[in-house]
Amino acid sequence: MKAVGYQKSLPVTDPNVLEDITLDKPQVSGKDLLVKVEAISMNPVDTKVRMRAEPEEGEYKVLGWDVAGVVEEVGEEVQLFKKGDKVWYAGAIERSGANAEYHLVDERVVSRMPESLGYADAAALPLTSITAWEMLFDRFKINADTQGTLLVIGGAGGVGSIMIQLAKKLTQLKVVATASRPDTIAWVKQMGADAVINHRKPLSEELQKTEFKSADYVASLTQTDQHLAEIEKLLAAQGHIGVIDDPETLDIKPFKMKSISIHWELMFTRHLFQTPDLIEQHKLLAKVAEAVDQGLIVTTKQRDLGTINAENLVKAHTLQESGTAIGKTVLTGFGD
Repeated sequence: MKAVGYQKSLPVTDPNVLEDITLDKPQVSGKDLLVKVEAISMNPVDTKVRMRAEPEEGEYKVLGWDVAGVVEEVGEEVQLFKKGDKVWYAGAIERSGANAEYHLVDERVVSRMPESLGYADAAALPLTSITAWEMLFDRFKINADTQGTLLVIGGAGGVGSIMIQLAKKLTQLKVVATASRPDTIAWVKQMGADAVINHRKPLSEELQKTEFKSADYVASLTQTDQHLAEIEKLLAAQGHIGVIDDPETLDIKPFKMKSISIHWELMFTRHLFQTPDLIEQHKLLAKVAEAVDQGLIVTTKQRDLGTINAENLVKAHTLQESGTAIGKTVLTGFGD
């Protein structure tokens, strides 16, 4: 099968950073599905893993953690799917990735994709939807009746784009998003943000210019270490902060006086540790698919770079590393 992989952790400017390769088609067993990959999307984890994880000498590592595709075969223990089902998922970080024609994935982290979306639009959503959903509903313990203010730092990114929508459509929260450029400001407003503030300025001062003044919840999706002091100022007493990025340090002592709760979110945790509630990722993706088909949630696809190959994936990695990506970047099909 066709695939895209790498043998060395190289900068994106290196001509060998990613290569078009041929691998054996995986063999399915157990609870796994073999999925024919129709579309994928780019996430920050792709660039992080590329620079941190090298395969064994002579081997290739395949990246990719967002898929929309069709079930080709099912393992003997599979109960939820059959051959021909159209599915979407974000996979598992400890397994081979989905930048390949065929991909193995545990059925418990998969759901049927929205009937109203094509593969490219669907591929933009799984990983970021899981991340945003788990932060809102599993970490913050928000529910449909929760009121208050949510501040989303990095609102125009992949997670921010879907988190704004989930919070606006499935809770009673008011949502403030951060953005600094005309195009990102327009994007977060399109996603449903009630107000927008500039993360290039002191966040507490920016929030004071809005009607909200303070935040009950802060989703810190990027540059947490740079914003931490401002987050402490703007969070309401007994508020919550959720973090998904990788700050060098995270000094939480300043949050003591306000009794602030600090939450980490990594959507790979359930699969990585085979938690008893692994099936929850199947369930939440099904709920997101239903919300999409009801018109409550829209795709966050912002750019389609074409066929899945090394050249186009290098373009996707370059864009991701530039820090200017809006929404999600997708690639579709492997060509002839």
